[in-house]
Amino acid sequence: MVMILMALDHVRDFYHADALSFSPEDLTRTTTALFFTRWITHFCAPVFMFTAGVSAFFWLRRGRTTGQLASFLWKRGLWLIVLELTVLRFGMFFSLTADPVIVTVLWALGWSMIVLALAVRLPVRVLAAGSIAIIALHNLADPIQASRFGAAAGVWNFLHQPGVFRVGGVSVRIGYPVIPWVAVMASGFCFGHVMTLPVHERRRWLNRIGLGLTLTFLVIRGINIYGDPLRWSATVLSFLRCTKYPPSLDFLLMTLGPAILVLAWLDGVSFAETNPLIVFGRVPLFYFLVHFYLAHVLGAALGRTHSLGAVYVLWIAVVLMLYPLCLWYARLKGRRSYWWLSYL
Repeated sequence: MVMILMALDHVRDFYHADALSFSPEDLTRTTTALFFTRWITHFCAPVFMFTAGVSAFFWLRRGRTTGQLASFLWKRGLWLIVLELTVLRFGMFFSLTADPVIVTVLWALGWSMIVLALAVRLPVRVLAAGSIAIIALHNLADPIQASRFGAAAGVWNFLHQPGVFRVGGVSVRIGYPVIPWVAVMASGFCFGHVMTLPVHERRRWLNRIGLGLTLTFLVIRGINIYGDPLRWSATVLSFLRCTKYPPSLDFLLMTLGPAILVLAWLDGVSFAETNPLIVFGRVPLFYFLVHFYLAHVLGAALGRTHSLGAVYVLWIAVVLMLYPLCLWYARLKGRRSYWWLSYL
């Protein structure tokens, strides 16, 4: 589901008339429809990170050792970083030499996997407590500015504050600092234990956790003192406008809580092998890279001058075009002779 929503955001980036003029969350210029078109896609990155951790947990349970999991995670993480700096970079600019070098979600996923490769040896209670602490407390570091670190400012950009720094003669823009994404993935790994419970008990815990996170968001956001660097005023839009870069406590509660409730609702529901949710979910990296190129190519061909309604039409067209390609690739990937395709 989040895979399909993700395509909406990137189609809007490449196709909407106002995509380069202002942010959809700029409350002085946006419309309600445009705001929620962007807002609904906020669920994508947290769910990706969280479920990547859950997937790592189940990968381990298939007869592998912790050492094998650690090896897989750091190799997979390094591969995602390489793809960010090459394939995704070219998809953004149709160039590998454009300035600056922008690093985004694959970068954060990759580094989170590398950190998790080190952390999986910790007792699960320790890892869970540490992950929750980072998610809950990292906004205390919001006042710290990268500029105070001088020549080492890039380290803080890498860790917590989005920004631009130079490496030699190259400008690097960090869009996704690794904190707290590493903790989101690690918490997903710990959450995997919940997913092994008997079905009725599992659903009960999914509902409790999802509802608890959602209510916690409403309370903390309502108090309006801590949890997000952006305070809200008297409107629903300002209440829901939480910070994604880096994801604030409010942002993660707002997205992961309802996502876990949806998971509880879908738990036990059977889908056909050819259902788009199953097909796209089996080839997430392939889908991500192909849909990004497709959205950019169509945006370049059709122009960034179109209405929000046209964005939705093109989004549906992109998803429909991706389905047969992803179905073919999922079947190809399932063949033993093509084991190496697991990296995509």
